[in-house]
Amino acid sequence: MPSTQLGNESPQWIYPKDDAEWKERIIKEFKIHPATAQILVSRGFSSIEKIHNYLYAKLPDLYDPFLLNHMGTAIERITKAMDAGENILVYGDNDVDGMTGTSLLTEFFQNIGANVFCFISNRGAFRQKLIVEALDFALENKCKLLITVDCGITAANEIAKITEHGIDVIVTDHHEPTDELPKCHAILNPKLVENTYPNRDLTGVGVAFKLAHGITNQLVDDGKITPRKIDLKRSLDLVALGTISDMGALTGENRILVRYGIKQLKKGKRIGLAKLLSLSDVQPGEIGTFTIASKIAPRLNSLGRIDDPQKGVEMLLVRHSATAEKMALELDLNNIERQKIERTMFIDVENTLLNFPETLDNKAIIMASQSWHPGVIAIISTRIARHYNRPTIMIAIDNGIGKGSARSIPEFPLLSVLKECSDLLINFGGHDFAAGLTIKKENIDEFKRRFVEIANRTLKDDDIVSKLHLDAKVDFSDLTFDFMESLNLFEPYGNENPQPILYCDAKQAWPPKVVGKSHLKLFLEQGDRMLEGIAFGKGALSPMLRKRDLTLRAAFTPQINHYQGQSIQLMVRDFHIIDNPPI
Repeated sequence: MPSTQLGNESPQWIYPKDDAEWKERIIKEFKIHPATAQILVSRGFSSIEKIHNYLYAKLPDLYDPFLLNHMGTAIERITKAMDAGENILVYGDNDVDGMTGTSLLTEFFQNIGANVFCFISNRGAFRQKLIVEALDFALENKCKLLITVDCGITAANEIAKITEHGIDVIVTDHHEPTDELPKCHAILNPKLVENTYPNRDLTGVGVAFKLAHGITNQLVDDGKITPRKIDLKRSLDLVALGTISDMGALTGENRILVRYGIKQLKKGKRIGLAKLLSLSDVQPGEIGTFTIASKIAPRLNSLGRIDDPQKGVEMLLVRHSATAEKMALELDLNNIERQKIERTMFIDVENTLLNFPETLDNKAIIMASQSWHPGVIAIISTRIARHYNRPTIMIAIDNGIGKGSARSIPEFPLLSVLKECSDLLINFGGHDFAAGLTIKKENIDEFKRRFVEIANRTLKDDDIVSKLHLDAKVDFSDLTFDFMESLNLFEPYGNENPQPILYCDAKQAWPPKVVGKSHLKLFLEQGDRMLEGIAFGKGALSPMLRKRDLTLRAAFTPQINHYQGQSIQLMVRDFHIIDNPPI
């Protein structure tokens, strides 16, 4: 069936897997709508047990924290510090994952009576200086134990300097380790080669939560606290916030942590977050992964980008209402400033790509500038990588040193490539699809040449074409409120667990409207039912849809619109004109 794709940037549609027998078995086992069962088929679930765990897993299904290598050793050292009255320093990275993990452990240690201090890495510090910057603080406050959060796994040399001063170090991190592990008291990281922990996708705050969970279990077993002394569920709001902000995979254990964390967030018990949500015009009932990622995370991240990230921990731990409100207002102003800086930089990047279109002849994009703010390069590299579907590195240069943020696509894991270019780098670390690096200015051109050459050699033309993965074909008659309720089983949505994308063929009831300057409002009809759809950013396609009796194949996510009652509308991701629709 031929069709016309609209626009040069229309993605390649990947149609759902078809397995009628398996789909029917899922329908009978779980008594769910056929389209809901098809989504599970499309997403590769291969057993009834896996589907049950995905849909219905609860807090008791979390893994035993002692499955993490070195957990027992870490807890033994921490309890020794507590018994001896030693001061403990919790040192965290300066993003939301680090802030939330640091806040979680700081609050936890306060609640169990430990002497605890916290310190967040400064935005101006390059990766190789992280941790060492806290040494003076640790010595000044006579801390005998330093616990890292969301950092440390690639800082062997820096941690060696800490231990030389008689300070024991416990690393809690989730980034990929390099060949040289830090020589420290214990390392908690689900990505260690010899690790036996079943969930490699824990974020930094997730690992911090596991440590708190392990300590709690140990103290209860030893009779030092009662089971009611610590309610770890109260910390899950921080786990949800950090996991979503760091784009942790919302599958398996992470999915449980985030689901219950969102419930905790809705209670509004953490006053700093409650004030921040109110200032962001988010009502408790609207709290979800999208509002966290779009409203809360950017405001907290703005501290690590253009201000003092220590204020993020203070915001998460504040208990005085007036102070919380004042801090929330300051955070909002920081975010406005961050947005201005980001807009200026994005215009600069887009103009450069416009003036040098040959850049897009390559399968990777690397750009560098001395005028860019290092605090926003991660945001820009993410946007460019998504828009052009290519590995992207943005480098901000200051005093002869470049700080780079790298983002990639599934077909091009970063860390092995960065390792191949490591002779040109001061340092690098992170994940296969989101990493950071530092580099001397004089090495940037050679690094760019080598990285782009590897991408051009490795990636196929098809790899850099954006893809739209469809989950199920539906009819308008399927789109009932009961069906919408069944889709709630798939929440929380996020990285590796996106909102379902459905598709169908429908006629235009009447021509579309352009709303909000650039968005397209569609009026689609199938049988005796008409539904409205919104296609964001596709207003320019309106002239192509003015013909009579056009049939569209639309890919969409159905949503409930609460404006003036309740109705189902379609968030249209893409559409094709069907030249010869089936009769």
